[in-house]
Formats: sequence, C-alpha cells, structure tokens
Amino acid sequence: MFSPQPMKHVLLQVLTGDLPQVSLILAELELFSPDHRPLYEEHFPLVPGERFRDLYTQASSRLHKISRHIPLNPQVHLGGIHVISEQELEQTNLWLGEVWERCSAYEESLRRFADEKQMISQLEQALENFGELNIDLGLLQGERLFLDIHIGMVPRANVTQLKEAVTLADYLLFDYMEHEGNVHVIVVGPKGEHEKELRSVLDTAGFRALPIPPELQHEPERVRADLARRKLELERQLQNENDAIHSCASENRERLEQSRNTLIMAEPFVRIDTAARSAGHLSIISGWIPAREIRRIRQALEETLTNPFRLDTRNPTPDERPLVPSYVPDNRLMTPFATLVRQYGIPRYGEVDPTAIFAVTFILMFGMMFGDMGHGATIALIAWLARRKLRSFTLFAVSIGISATLFGLLYGSIFGYEDLIDAFWIAPLSDPIYMLSVALKWGIAFLLLISLISIYNRIIQGDLGRALFDSNGLISTLLYMSLLYLVYDYYADGGFSLVAAASTLLSLLVLLTYKAIQTKASPGERMLVAFIETFETLTGYISNTLSFLRVAAFSLNHVALAIAVFALADMMVTVQAHILMVICGNLFILVLEGAIVTIQALRLEYYEGFSRFYSGDGLEFRPLRLNTGGKV
Repeated sequence: MFSPQPMKHVLLQVLTGDLPQVSLILAELELFSPDHRPLYEEHFPLVPGERFRDLYTQASSRLHKISRHIPLNPQVHLGGIHVISEQELEQTNLWLGEVWERCSAYEESLRRFADEKQMISQLEQALENFGELNIDLGLLQGERLFLDIHIGMVPRANVTQLKEAVTLADYLLFDYMEHEGNVHVIVVGPKGEHEKELRSVLDTAGFRALPIPPELQHEPERVRADLARRKLELERQLQNENDAIHSCASENRERLEQSRNTLIMAEPFVRIDTAARSAGHLSIISGWIPAREIRRIRQALEETLTNPFRLDTRNPTPDERPLVPSYVPDNRLMTPFATLVRQYGIPRYGEVDPTAIFAVTFILMFGMMFGDMGHGATIALIAWLARRKLRSFTLFAVSIGISATLFGLLYGSIFGYEDLIDAFWIAPLSDPIYMLSVALKWGIAFLLLISLISIYNRIIQGDLGRALFDSNGLISTLLYMSLLYLVYDYYADGGFSLVAAASTLLSLLVLLTYKAIQTKASPGERMLVAFIETFETLTGYISNTLSFLRVAAFSLNHVALAIAVFALADMMVTVQAHILMVICGNLFILVLEGAIVTIQALRLEYYEGFSRFYSGDGLEFRPLRLNTGGKV
C-alpha cells in the first residue's frame, strides 16, 4: 500500500518451440514485464520470431485500415485462447490483404466522390456571385477581341465614384447584386490605351475580381439546374457505394473479429521481442515478476507445458534498481488519487508510494479549507448523481464533499449560515489566530512526515550520505525540529532552551561542513557555497511551513465570502430578491472557491510534499497482457 511490491528478476529457459505458448501463458497472468536488455547475448545470440513479428505488423496495419470502413464490436470475446502458429498468422494476413483490396477500392471511390462533392459545392458558391445575371456566363469568360470586361465586387460606398471614374475612361459600369456591404459589378469598355488607367482606378476603389469557373458556361438558372442534377447523381452513386460497403461489412465482420482475436493472441510473443533469445533449440526469456507471484507463475507453466523448463529468480542488484518497474496492485478505492499522483510521476522501485498519504492529507486539507455542511453535501450529491460521467473520480469527489461536510459540522456552518447550529469545534472567524496556529501545526506535522519518508527513501536506495545530509535528510530535519523548539520555548517562556540552542548550532555546523566538503572549489568559494546552500535549506523549511497558513486563510476566506453574500442579500428590497441573491452567492462560492481550494490543496501536496521526497521518475510496470481493449 505504501510502496511498490518487491520484484524478482527471472530467467526462464524453455525449448524454442514453446516460446509462443509461454508468451501466451505470461500474458494471461499479466504478471511478467519483459527485460529487453541483451544480458545473455553471448550465449543466446539469436532473437527468434522475426518473420512472425513482420506478419503480425502487416496484419495489424491491414486490420486497422479495414476497421475505418468496417467498424468492429468494441467488446472483445476471445473464446478459446490458444497459441497462434506462424502458419495461422500468415493465413490471417493473406485474407486481411484480400479484404483490404476491396476496402481500398471503396476508399478510393469515396475519396473521388468527396472531391466531386466539394467541387460542386464550390461551383454553387461561385454561382451565387452571378445568380442575378440573366445572361450566358460563357460570354463573360476568356479574352475578347474588342472588349475589356471586368467582373467583381466593390464596397458600396465606392460605387458612385467608381462609376464616374470609369465613364471618363469610356467604360460602362453595371451593378447587378448587393451582398454584405459589397456591390457586384461588371465594368465593360473598349480595349485600348485606357486599360492600364482603368486597372489603377479599380485598385483605388477596392475592386476585387470574381473569376468565373470554366464549368459555368450557360445562364445561371441552367447552370444551377445542371449542378442540382450532378448532385443528385453523386448522392445516388454514394448511396450505392455505401450499400456495397455495408454488404462487405455484413459478409466479413464475423471473420474480421476472429482475425482480431488471432492478432490479440499473437501479440504477446511479438511484445516479448528481444527479451527472448535463442541458441538453436534452447531459448531464454528474461524479465521482472512480483516476488509474491513466482509460485503462481511456476504452477501455471507446470500445468500447461509438456516439455521441461527452468525458472531462475534473483533480487535486483543495486545497479539495476533504476531499471526495475514499479508494481503497485490496483486498488479501486485509491484509483482517483493514484491518477493524480501519476500526474507528478511514477514512484521508483522501493521508494514510498505517496498515494495513500496523498489521499488522506488532501481530503483533510480540502475539508478544513472548504468546511461547510451545505456545500460539502452538495458536492457529494452532485458527484453521486454524475457518477457515470465521473467514473473512478466519483469516490474522489464524494470524499472531499464528505470531508467538507464534516468540517462544516465542526465549524457550525450550513450554506454560510453560522447561527443555525452550534459549532462542534470552532467558528473560524471567532478566533483567527487559533486557526492560523492549527494550520501551522498541521504544516509542521506534514513536513516532518515527508522528511522521514525522504530519509527512508534514501536509505532504501543505498544513499546514506543524502539520507543524513541532504536538504531533507536527518541533520536538516533535526535542525528544523531544534529551531521549532527554540521558537516555541521563546514564545512560551521568553527564553531559549540550552539543549535546543546547542542542537541547532551543531546541526548548522554539520550541514556547513558537509556542504563545504562536497563543493569542489577554492576554500573561500567553498565556504560561500556551503553558507548559501545551508541558508537555502533553512529558509526552505520556514517558507514551506508558512505556506500551510493558506489552509487556515481559506477557511477564513470561506466565511468572509459568505458574509459578503449575506450583506448583498440584505440590501435587496424584496424577499424573493434576498433569497435569489443567497442562492446565487452560494453557487458562486461553491464553484469558484471550490476550484481554488482544490488547486491550492494540490499545490501543497505537490510542491511542499512530493518535491521533498518523491522523484517521480520510476518505470511503470507494464506486463504482457492480452489486449482485449478492442485495439490491435
């Protein structure tokens, strides 16, 4: 629950002919993560199954492309699981190739129909620019021997001036349609010396030419009718093509799903890849298995294989620890919190998995910052009603809603009203200093817990130097605790404890000495760097502790927002307006402050918590498994 499961490195020796069956057994158990390092390359130089992988890759690609035209049932039913031979995979690949030839022909036809449909649409849009002209559009296309013709659009404000200007150049301007502030015009005149002058006038007036496509050769009405006929014919052809695709789908869907099952059962042998190596008839498979599952895997192999095998296991070496995948068994209750932890990273093998700590502390901090019975119950109720959409995050939302409800009971707050019930603990605004002191104590406890986890992680990794002297190591933690005791002693008695003062000075000297030794530079530079790093460690603890004041600040802010809402409501003239203002104000608090509190709680977890002990650069345990998710 608090760290990944212990892992064993396994070396499985089998006959080469049993490799596909062994791969399938391991995939069914979902407990084996292949190790692709060439550890035994010298004695087992070959990587078996190259042609098998090529066939699988080609068949998977074909099935993926076919499924774009023939959707398969997303629910995979494997039925009888069996070993896929190379011959069976080859037959599946050949049949998929035949089906893809048919589908590719459909794809080409559909692409052609789509292009033609787009062209017709573009012609219809172009025709709209000339719909008001009752002339053969072919007469306006191409070069004319004696006439200079320009068709286009001009801003409405420029039409009058343009008409006067073109008249001076012996041209005529006809407007035939107005659309969105632009006037569609035809400018006609004799070819000759005024052509260049006219182009300058047109540019000045903001004239934009409208090209006439060559397909528009007749009167607009006739062209429109021709386009409509072409569109109907295209829709008929498209319907025929879709009918053919549906017929092909009905004919082949069942066998396609069988082919998908074949590829699913063939995939484990493909995924093992270089984790399996051979030397003639003998092969090995290397990988990682949870230590507690070794017996289960050995038993499954004994029950299934008829030929002898050998399974050797060993613990990871210190050098291998960064390569060991972290296996954390699925826990339905922790799934939403684990998802948020994974956003930061995967735990290294052996180090503490912070999911459980994150779940408890996040729920408590959210409740303390957003304590209100009404708001908390609303969050929990909405989460439950929306459980189909929230899925695994339903528990997360319900948990923080219940936490806010319980703290609301402790604060005596219901939708901002603090006079309906008595507080079981304290109303936040009644003693803000006390609330701030509680938040500080919470922060201190949180940081001490995180520091202890950090020390444990360093010890597990064999890094005793960092466990003792790191910024979150034992000496730094003792310095933090001594300093806290000094402050408390001064606050309580007005003096300093000799033991606490000695412990503080000793911790500082040890840290300074260690950092000076670790720094490779001149003596003066060493002392400067050591002083800065030690000071940074000390200020880091102080600033992180003060960050937890926001836990109390938001609990006070929650009450202050409610007071503001009621102040606005009391300004309303009617009872209905008063009630409406209270409802809207509570919705505002629920949505806006709820989101802000969630973000702030995450920030405290990530930056004040995870950054101190959680590397997050571990390897996720990805075992061989049968891919029944519907994708190959």
